[in-house]
Amino acid sequence: MSRVPQLRGRAAQLARLLPSGPTSAARTPFVLLIVVLLGGGLIVLLMLNSALNEGSFQLSKLRKETTELTDEQQELETKVDGYSAPDALERRARELGMVPGGPPAFLDPDGKVRGTPGEASAAPAPVTAPPPPKPTVSVSPAPGVSTSPAPNVSTSPVSSVSTSPESSVSTSAAPRTSPSPSTTPGR
Repeated sequence: MSRVPQLRGRAAQLARLLPSGPTSAARTPFVLLIVVLLGGGLIVLLMLNSALNEGSFQLSKLRKETTELTDEQQELETKVDGYSAPDALERRARELGMVPGGPPAFLDPDGKVRGTPGEASAAPAPVTAPPPPKPTVSVSPAPGVSTSPAPNVSTSPVSSVSTSPESSVSTSAAPRTSPSPSTTPGR
């Protein structure tokens, strides 16, 4: 029986150490604060994630638009190159009734005329038929794969003209292929 009084003494000491009264009432505001902070954090993360996804969709749309506009620009540059090629310019000039000029004359800074000017002596050549349309290559994607429009590959002759002091003109024609951007499926 000597143990029983010792246990009662120790129980009394432990009772003095523990707070008396309801303890759950003191913890309720803290638990509510933690729940509100966690819920608010999750809502903010959800909103941030939605904003990032929206930006990603806009970026994807703008990239696609940029690719389409780049393709269109390259097509237009190819057309301009075709119209500004020397053979195309000559053909269009003949269609308008123009003829090659005669020998040129130059004015020196002191007012003297160098060379003997002359009128164009060539009669207008008959208008030739326009060249056949340029070939285009189109690639169709596999079913279920979305890509941007297929690039057009076109060739146009490029002539180089070199003039020597003796007024001899040499031309050479070489096919020219316009580069087109590569497209990756799914982008």
